[in-house]
Amino acid sequence: MSKLGNTSVIFDLDGTLVDSEPNYYEAGRQTLAEHGVPDFTWADHERYVGVSTLETAGLWKQEYGLATSADDLLADINRRYLELARTATRAYPEMRKFVELLATEGVAMAVASGSSPEAIEAILTGTGLDAYLRTVVSADEVPRGKPAPDVFLEAARRLGAAPGDCVVLEDAAPGAAAAHAAGMRCIAIPYVAAQAEAPEFATAGLLLRGGQAEFTARGAYDWLVRSVRSS
Repeated sequence: MSKLGNTSVIFDLDGTLVDSEPNYYEAGRQTLAEHGVPDFTWADHERYVGVSTLETAGLWKQEYGLATSADDLLADINRRYLELARTATRAYPEMRKFVELLATEGVAMAVASGSSPEAIEAILTGTGLDAYLRTVVSADEVPRGKPAPDVFLEAARRLGAAPGDCVVLEDAAPGAAAAHAAGMRCIAIPYVAAQAEAPEFATAGLLLRGGQAEFTARGAYDWLVRSVRSS
């Protein structure tokens, strides 16, 4: 019998399971350049880490005064991103080990992401993680994206799990806030080191300020076991 009892684990995708943020940056940079914004930098991109692509498109339209619609911007970003995602996305090695370890324990798992369903499918298939992560929810499928809890609550519903039995892994402050709002525990692995002190991360049960460099599959598993025993 699993040491984790009824625990279910919900993974954010971009920046948590896989290092896809460079692909999102490049897709966004190319899209903005095409629309007359040639100087979009990585520092600019970091402000949108954890924000859904749909919301990002709307914010860019306002911030840069773009004449094109948010829907057209979204389509351009997704098209470019999918081209990159299918061939150039790397799963974090310790995250892969963690997924495989949970699978051997029979733990129910899901992905809940701000990316489109097509992007999620492309990444999971390309990395081979689709063999373990078959329950998938995109923010496109729920009324509100993170920091609202909708995507995590829908993932729990599809898993047949109570929110209080779910643990979320997240790299971004809006995602940590969404997990807290959903009534779920959170392992936070900040993608942007400078954001580690954000108040949203203070609600996490386990905060790894060093990000992926500090994350290990065994350490996360042992924390889950301890949290089950203390509950």
